[in-house]
Amino acid sequence: MAASVGAVFREERGRLLAALVRRFGDLDLAEEVASEAVEAALTHWPVEGVPNRPGAWLLTVARRRAVDRLRRDRAYAARLAVLQVEADRAAPAPPADAVGDLPDERLQLFFTCSHPALAAEDRTALILRCLAGLTTPEVARAFLVPTATVAQRIVRAKRKIREARIPFRVPGTDELPERLPGVLQVLYSIFTEGYAAGSGPTLQRLDLAEEAVRLTRVLRRLLPAEREVAGLLALMLLVHARRDARTGPDGGIVLLADQDRNRWDRAMIEEGRGLVLAALTGGPPGPYGVQAAIAALHDEAAGPADTDWPQVVALYDVLLALVPSPVVAVNRAVAVAMRDGPKAGLALLDGLADEPRLRGHHPYQAARGDLLHRLGRPFEAAAAWRRALDLAGNEPERASLRRRLGEVDPPGGTGGA
Repeated sequence: MAASVGAVFREERGRLLAALVRRFGDLDLAEEVASEAVEAALTHWPVEGVPNRPGAWLLTVARRRAVDRLRRDRAYAARLAVLQVEADRAAPAPPADAVGDLPDERLQLFFTCSHPALAAEDRTALILRCLAGLTTPEVARAFLVPTATVAQRIVRAKRKIREARIPFRVPGTDELPERLPGVLQVLYSIFTEGYAAGSGPTLQRLDLAEEAVRLTRVLRRLLPAEREVAGLLALMLLVHARRDARTGPDGGIVLLADQDRNRWDRAMIEEGRGLVLAALTGGPPGPYGVQAAIAALHDEAAGPADTDWPQVVALYDVLLALVPSPVVAVNRAVAVAMRDGPKAGLALLDGLADEPRLRGHHPYQAARGDLLHRLGRPFEAAAAWRRALDLAGNEPERASLRRRLGEVDPPGGTGGA
């Protein structure tokens, strides 16, 4: 029964919190009474059975607990009343899906937790806490920071929302193009950390990547007409489809060129390809849609030699025009190397040598090392791989770089000189 309650709460948590925040205007109060509602469920459901509409049951109990608390604390109630009046003026309450059911107001919560007035790390922590339902220690473990640090970020974000009176609402159509990228960036940051951990003993944190996919699916359902939401979900699915082939039995990295493509999740790839079409149809492409199209070309190829590298480069040209980022330029240079040879790719990478944003970006040095090695310049390749090793975060990436270093610079060697 406890597992049943946990499954229901995980599925309904975001909707429950959103409905409570919309009603009472306070995240702390919403979290407290939501937890109390779950405790009540653990007491009543084993005896009475799981109700037909468990989310609505939880919401009813949580509302009663909130009202009881506000009756006991008149000063707190008066302050929340002011906030609620302002929230109601900013955005009329949307109708419930059906009478007595739990309304789906998660979209408001997405935009509240991702408000640009909040610091980037605070936004990420708040999304994981409120919409993903991770506990504070779980968020801390996900990013390998102390629990106290995450707790401070969450408290700071809630205080900012309260003191700045950030409205709990969906931005208007005139604001949405400016605000939506911030929400997508938070979700993509969560996925990126799950795809390649910034530090620690493992390459992937699959639970974190899967939570990012789940949250993006929710956002896709809430904003079905937004093509960049489709693009982000497509990108996540097309990349996550390779998860089982990305590491070997020992947990070490298996590079894309060496992966067993039979282990890729074909159903996930097909879903992602369909979303790419949605992302690229109906107007100019967005960055996530273009990245998803690149991922689709990799997933569709039978092997590295079968990849449509000219098309990959062309898509990177589009992406670089949309996002003039040195990281995108690095990825484009690698694609050019596959199309035109390592000398052409290395020339592009060397042209980025003075870019300050690449100084801590270990894939840049790793890519230089690979191209130098392919050009028969082992001493320079070893130097680049050593710099990448100094910058790499998680242990599988470091082990992969050490293996490559060993190929050109064995212990006691001279670096290929």
